[in-house]
Amino acid sequence: MSSSSSCGVSPSVRTEILNPISSRFFAPSRINFQPRSKCEMINRRGFALKGIVACGVSVMGSSLTSEPVQGVERLPFKPDGYNFWTWRGRKIHYVVQGEGFPIVLIHGFGASAFHWRYNIPELAKNYKVYAIDLLGFGWSEKAIIEYDAMIWRDQVVDFLKEVVKEPTVLVGNSLGGFTALVAAVGLPEQVVGLALLNSAGQFGDTKAKTTESEETFLQKFVLKPLKEVFQRVVLQVLFWQAKQPTRIESVLKNVYINTSNVDDYLVESIKMPADDPNAGEVYYRLMTRFMLNQTEYTLDSFLSKLTCPLLLLWGDLDPWVGPAKANRIKEFYPNTTLVNLKAGHCPHDEVPELANKALVDWLSTIAKKASSLQTV
Repeated sequence: MSSSSSCGVSPSVRTEILNPISSRFFAPSRINFQPRSKCEMINRRGFALKGIVACGVSVMGSSLTSEPVQGVERLPFKPDGYNFWTWRGRKIHYVVQGEGFPIVLIHGFGASAFHWRYNIPELAKNYKVYAIDLLGFGWSEKAIIEYDAMIWRDQVVDFLKEVVKEPTVLVGNSLGGFTALVAAVGLPEQVVGLALLNSAGQFGDTKAKTTESEETFLQKFVLKPLKEVFQRVVLQVLFWQAKQPTRIESVLKNVYINTSNVDDYLVESIKMPADDPNAGEVYYRLMTRFMLNQTEYTLDSFLSKLTCPLLLLWGDLDPWVGPAKANRIKEFYPNTTLVNLKAGHCPHDEVPELANKALVDWLSTIAKKASSLQTV
């Protein structure tokens, strides 16, 4: 954990909340219902509430009256979305702007393409910029499926093949960062560069031992169903709690170090997806089944297969994923450029001017290399 975090948290809890692709199971029976404190965001209950917020809960008005960051162009908010692509019979939302070398932006857990509001217009001045909503999030379909980390990899890989159709750079924040990494490994012939902004994912535990035991009749047919019922009830209660405006505002302001960007635009882009009748069920599946059996999906297992240049654009004040993780990635994968920013978990939206400059500087070298390879 970064030294910027002042809260003492046990390693097991820290692993669960920092990594949306954690191998640990979300156990409602162990949720801490103590009074709120400055460390509330760094416990199980805080994570559940953050997840609910991210999945798009109605919390505030939709006036969108907030002013954009001074001197930075902002993507217009469209309640009906921008463009849609059909993938495996599912409706997928994406934004596309600009011309030139293509870049694909992938949002974090529960966010959407609109989270790149200050990056798309700036990057589109020199590049063709795509921002895609992952299945189950944003304006994409809230499919009732068994979610697995690889479902989004397949979605991004097919998007590159069917929509982009050119050598591409992937850029991802948080869960979108891990998705970008596995997609880059899955389609190395098309992905020529990868940028991770406070990426999710964890390094494998080489000391961990996997033990499998056969379920007894009592475990399989009595205890397990009862546990699932209890989980659903508790998550429904948490979902209801998270709808309270004061709770939501507190959660959002803990996500951002610079809270000035927690505005109507951001809230509305999170709020609207909750209108989908399947949003609650998607949230339940993401918070339970998605977190099971993910031990094979580790950062080192994919970084060892990565072949393109890597940019780490890291918010050093992130209370979830500190700079130590970025340093470890760079140590593991030497073909890495590390840029540290004074921001939290979402540097692209907190300090868009700095994030955009770092991306443009790095992209210029990647685009030149890709162009030279095409002309050879």
